[in-house]
Amino acid sequence: MRWSHILATIGLLTSIATTSVVAAEPSESNPPAIIPVAADGVQRATITLDSYSYAPSHIIVEAGKPVELTLTSVTMMIPHNFIIKDPAGSLSVEQDVSAGKTIIMTFTPAHPGTFPIYCDKRLWPLPSHRDKGMEGKLEVR
Repeated sequence: MRWSHILATIGLLTSIATTSVVAAEPSESNPPAIIPVAADGVQRATITLDSYSYAPSHIIVEAGKPVELTLTSVTMMIPHNFIIKDPAGSLSVEQDVSAGKTIIMTFTPAHPGTFPIYCDKRLWPLPSHRDKGMEGKLEVR
């Protein structure tokens, strides 16, 4: 009877651990956020940086018009960053955001394309925040 109790407890813990891992992965079901162009010609959006995620994680903007992003970190101790790098060199954005802080940044994407957004912060020797799922997508139309 004691072994069955131990095995049941192990099974419960394994089930909880599996559920936690699945719940921590980014959701593909979130629709992209289409950022409208304001009357002044600027596309504005707020992005929340949380523990290994961006919300929204997929934003759509127009090429040739300025994009103003308000990046708000809701983590209490973990700093993050917001990086967009086009391998062809047409777009390069990198902004650090300290834990609990808000930063406003502006850039103008010149060409259409889809570009990864990610956080490359890491505590050595652990995986980077990107490796833990902190990535998204900028779609320029």
